Amino acid sequence: MRPDVILTAAQVEETAASIAAMQEPSGAIPWTIGEHTDIWNHVESAMALLVGGQVEAAERAYDWAVSMQRPDGSWPMKIVAGEIEDHSGETNMSAYLAVGVWHHWLIRRDEEFVRRLWPTVRRGLDWVVGMQLPFGGIAWSQEWADGAPARVNADALLAGSSSIYQSLRAGVALADLLDDPQPEWELTGGRLGHALLEHRDLFLDKSEFSMDWYYPVLGGAVRGSAAHELIASRWDTFVEAGLGIRCVSKNPWVTGAETCELVMALDAIGDRPRAVQLLADMQHLRAEDGKYWTGYVFPDDVNWPAEHTTYTAAAVILAVDALTHSSAGADIMRGTTLAADFAEIALECGCESADCVASLS
Repeated sequence: MRPDVILTAAQVEETAASIAAMQEPSGAIPWTIGEHTDIWNHVESAMALLVGGQVEAAERAYDWAVSMQRPDGSWPMKIVAGEIEDHSGETNMSAYLAVGVWHHWLIRRDEEFVRRLWPTVRRGLDWVVGMQLPFGGIAWSQEWADGAPARVNADALLAGSSSIYQSLRAGVALADLLDDPQPEWELTGGRLGHALLEHRDLFLDKSEFSMDWYYPVLGGAVRGSAAHELIASRWDTFVEAGLGIRCVSKNPWVTGAETCELVMALDAIGDRPRAVQLLADMQHLRAEDGKYWTGYVFPDDVNWPAEHTTYTAAAVILAVDALTHSSAGADIMRGTTLAADFAEIALECGCESADCVASLS
C-alpha cells in the first residue's frame, strides 16, 4: 500500500484548505470554529498549511504567534476569539514555535522570515529552559495572577517534555543557522534527554493516555532498540485494528491526531509498514471538503465529539508528508535535519554524567 494512494496530493491540498477556512481574521487557528486557540496546535496547523500550499495563511498564523507572546516568553494557554480564557503559560506550547520556524526554513529557505521570528523563538525557549526540574524534566506550566507570572506547577509531563526535546533541537538548529549559539539550551536538552531515557517514572503518571506511550519516540529522545521496545510494550493496549489508536486506554474511542502522531513516530524508527497501515486505518474519519472528525466511539458507531478539528487535519497532512517525502520539511519528526542529540552533562539527578566520565578517563 502506497501512502500517496491513501491520500493524493489534491486531497492533502483540500485538507489544508479546510484548515485555512477555520482560521480567524487575526491569523489564529482555533481547535475548531468558535473554540479556543493554543500555540502548540496553532503552530502544528501552520506547518500543515505550508505543506498544503497555503503559504499566506501559514505566515499570517506565524505573525499572530509573534503578536501574542508575553514579555516573559510564554503564551497564554487558551485564547478564544482574541480574549484570553486561561492565562497560564504551558512550557510545551511555548517551546513549539521553534519546530514550526525550522520547518518553515526547510520548505521556504526564507532567511528573512527566520530572522524576524528568531527573537520570539529565543524568548520562548529561554522561558522554557528556566523551568527545568532537578531530575531533568520540564515543569509543565506556570499560573498567572494579577497580570503577572505566579505559582509554577512543578511537575513534568512526559509527552510535553518529549515534545520540548524536539523543540530544543529545532531551536539549536536555528541558532546554528543564525550563528547565535545557545549553550544553555544544549545543556538543558542533555539533561532532558537523559530523563526521557532513564527516569520516565519521575514524570507525572499519565500512562492511561496514548501520548505518554509514543511521545518519547516522536520527540526523538528515544530511538533504536529502546524505541522499538517502548512501542511494542503497549501496542495491544492502544491500537484498534482497522480504526486507529485509542486516546485513553480505558475508553473505546480512537482519535485521528494521536493515530497520525503514532504514524510519524513509527516512520521515525523505520517501521514503515505499520505506519502506512495506521494512516489508512484512520481515514474513516475523513469528512466532506477534506475535514476530519476528531474521533470515533466504536461500540456506538458514532463520531465524537461532533466536530471537525484543525489539529486532526494538521496531523494527517504531516503524517502523509512524512511517508511520501512530498515537501522539504518531511523529516521534521524524523529529525535528520535537527541539531544532534545533546550530550548528557552536568546531570543533577544523581546519575553519572558524561562530563564526569570524561574527567575520570
